[in-house]
Amino acid sequence: MERIDKIISSSGKMSRKQVKKAAAQGRISLDGIIVKSADIKVNKNQNLTLDGVPVIYEQYTYIMMNKPEGYVSSTDDPHSPYVIELLSDEFKKLNLFCVGRLDKDTVGLIILTNDGDAAHQLLSPKKHVEKLYFFECAEKLTDSMVKIFNDGVSLGDGYTTKPSKLEIGEDKLSGYITLTEGKYHQIKRMFGACNNKITYLKRCKFGGVEMDSQLQVGEWRKLYENELKILLKSVIRC
Repeated sequence: MERIDKIISSSGKMSRKQVKKAAAQGRISLDGIIVKSADIKVNKNQNLTLDGVPVIYEQYTYIMMNKPEGYVSSTDDPHSPYVIELLSDEFKKLNLFCVGRLDKDTVGLIILTNDGDAAHQLLSPKKHVEKLYFFECAEKLTDSMVKIFNDGVSLGDGYTTKPSKLEIGEDKLSGYITLTEGKYHQIKRMFGACNNKITYLKRCKFGGVEMDSQLQVGEWRKLYENELKILLKSVIRC
């Protein structure tokens, strides 16, 4: 059982302070009866409404965002805008963080959540969660690079990457790459080790969840139920 103020605030609709005010105003009902206290505990079988609209308790929140260039996905760089700043005020209060990182100049799909266990599992090398990227590069690619990437690329610091799938586009200057790990600047370093340079990088898919083509750069939304099942299917819970 959870308190009314926690349930409503965790939905991103309002803060706990605002929930208490809404209760005092008679805007919250439990099983059809108006309640004036936000401290009441509710079980999952009870019907909780705010302004007549049902409120479903979600223990965790999962969001997909179309990350813009110039934003960072961690708080390590205090001089650059953090992707959390793109969220609405209600969701900024949910202690969300990025599942993995995208470089400042890399764009595309990034998953945000406040589920630490799920994030840990999704990023674990043992789980082999696939990430698909579209890239453009400076020098034309050769078919031999497909095997090089599949065998693993030596990054020059003693580390050899896990096998990755390289798909070369018709122009030989773009394509797709699928990774199951996420080392620091990995794709850029892999291409650098092959005397090439990434000029554009966009993540298109994470753990089977594809970027919503309707999301404009900088936009975001909560994951749909089917997307969440796909994301978590291979790691912990469905």
